[in-house]
Amino acid sequence: MRISQSGFALRRQQLMDKMSPGSVAIVPSASEVTRNRDVEYPFRQDSDFYYLTGFNEPDALLVLIPSPSAGQVVIFCRDRDPEMEIWHGYRAGPLGVCNQYGADHAYPIGELDERMVELLQGKDRLYYSIGTHESLDAQVQGWLNGIRKNSRLGATSPSEMVMLDRLLHEQRLFKSAEEADLMRAAGRISAEAHVRAMEVCRPGLTEYQLEAEITHHFAMNGCRLPAYSSIVGGGDNACVLHYTENQDVLKEGDLVLIDAGCELDYYAGDITRTFPVSGKFSAEQKALYELVLACQLACIEAIRPGVPWICIHDKSVEVLTHGLIDLGLLHGDPEELIETGAYRAFYMHRIGHWLGMDVHDVGDYKVDGEWRSLEPGMVLTVEPGIYVSPQNDSVDEKWRGIGIRIEDDVLVTEDGYEVLSAAAPKGVAEIEALMSRSA
Repeated sequence: MRISQSGFALRRQQLMDKMSPGSVAIVPSASEVTRNRDVEYPFRQDSDFYYLTGFNEPDALLVLIPSPSAGQVVIFCRDRDPEMEIWHGYRAGPLGVCNQYGADHAYPIGELDERMVELLQGKDRLYYSIGTHESLDAQVQGWLNGIRKNSRLGATSPSEMVMLDRLLHEQRLFKSAEEADLMRAAGRISAEAHVRAMEVCRPGLTEYQLEAEITHHFAMNGCRLPAYSSIVGGGDNACVLHYTENQDVLKEGDLVLIDAGCELDYYAGDITRTFPVSGKFSAEQKALYELVLACQLACIEAIRPGVPWICIHDKSVEVLTHGLIDLGLLHGDPEELIETGAYRAFYMHRIGHWLGMDVHDVGDYKVDGEWRSLEPGMVLTVEPGIYVSPQNDSVDEKWRGIGIRIEDDVLVTEDGYEVLSAAAPKGVAEIEALMSRSA
């Protein structure tokens, strides 16, 4: 399952339609990153560049030039090199980029400086995300200076530079039907991996062995890599929000929190499930777990077009605060505890984030200073949690070291929502029954 080339072409045209007349946009690819000496990390293309091209090679540059007709798409890429291809793999080259990826023109990256001066000459506005690619920033400055040197000959350079992020990231925030299908599949594969983890979990396994089961399921279902570093935190480690060491032994009587999602054709799944290592919740674990679950279900139920994003977070704070009072972990008036932020000792993050090509996806949460309302096509995570630090001396010892988060991926629809990760069980009885059958 992949985005079609017609889909990439439509995205480019939609972006050019938003650009002003007489403008040009520059979007760089990612480069390979050294891991150690002459070994690189697995290459992952820049999300903006891939979103507009589907081209998965490093050291490339996309140039978009709108016009009243269809606009012009120019791509600079690595040239074909039979000797280098023997060592590092085949390249599309300029001809392949035109034939396979819909470029109107393509040139070797070695011709970038010469040709960009020509492409920028006479344009009024340059769309470019300055500050994100230091070496390219210097090149862009050099191109503009090169044009200015010929001003007496009538050459003119763009007089205005505008961050491309606002236009492009607003476009990426709203998912097409093709993107929604990919994210459904990513949600399903990610959910199946969480089920697998519940099935094989037992005391004595290391956290990384449980992680391996998840990663194996991703790979066997078309996802070579996870969308982010998987979190597998047993016991106290579940109280560390971004714990990724995943090296401790899972112990009987502890919970294990797993935050993991696959990446399918550059689209992320992002699911968190928390369950007992030995298959049975203790009374305290169950009480906190059911509070987090009730909170998550209430927040998901509140999702629909027109609801401000912050209202979903406020709902989570309200439900968790009241529940923590009922369980005796907080004391006092609920409104005052919310006003003073007392709940943050147990719930210190927002309810979620946008989800898409990046696990913490692009898109503004506020527009003109106001929290934006949800709209169809947006995808967000809903992930309330309670984390009782093992060092929290203000609560009874029986609660300490319990960390719980429950996270799902939710698509905003025309009349409500769709949970893309619903296949991962999250009810107490459901989880215990699954783990009992697998024991």
